[in-house]
Amino acid sequence: MEPTTLTTRRLLLRPFGPRDTYRVHAACQDPDIQRWTVIPSPYRLTDAELFTAKLAPAGWRDDSAYSFALELRESATLVGALSIDRRSRPGTYEVGYWSTKEHRGRGYVTEAVLGSARWAFTALRADRLEWRAEIGNLASRAVALRAGFRLEGDQRSGLLNKGVRRDAWTAALLPSDLGLPGAHPYLPGRHAGRPGGAPDPARER
Repeated sequence: MEPTTLTTRRLLLRPFGPRDTYRVHAACQDPDIQRWTVIPSPYRLTDAELFTAKLAPAGWRDDSAYSFALELRESATLVGALSIDRRSRPGTYEVGYWSTKEHRGRGYVTEAVLGSARWAFTALRADRLEWRAEIGNLASRAVALRAGFRLEGDQRSGLLNKGVRRDAWTAALLPSDLGLPGAHPYLPGRHAGRPGGAPDPARER
């Protein structure tokens, strides 16, 4: 896919490039980003160069991952990063993100997640957008919930981070959650709204 730029009320979501190397390197010195994401730790300038100049552009070329720098529209200040990654199941993608330490708590990432989700459901014809985070990553979980993701449970050993398998929270967002049509018809299960698919006693009477 040709690299795409998206706009939201306050943000510009644009593809990463070599000009972002030093800003990405500086942002990723934050211990919280290194702890909760799968980036290398320590995070060296060569890691930022590899991501901005090779990995991010390659994801667009081979349609495997679509990485966006999150910038304030008024000042071009980098406030975070977001990626939509293709999963092996048809029509299924996964979103991941981080925000710069000094710009947290202002709703920027939630805004970016919603904007990128609408793009995924329309331009990519996604039917399902997934989110995963290590259990305990409350900041990432809060963003997902504010964006409308529905928690679907825990995955044992669901995340590999720096050579260690970790338990993960999982959640998903569907086109219908945003009032959008899906690429395929969706028929919810009879007990889809109840955790674990448990029967609803009121419906069994």
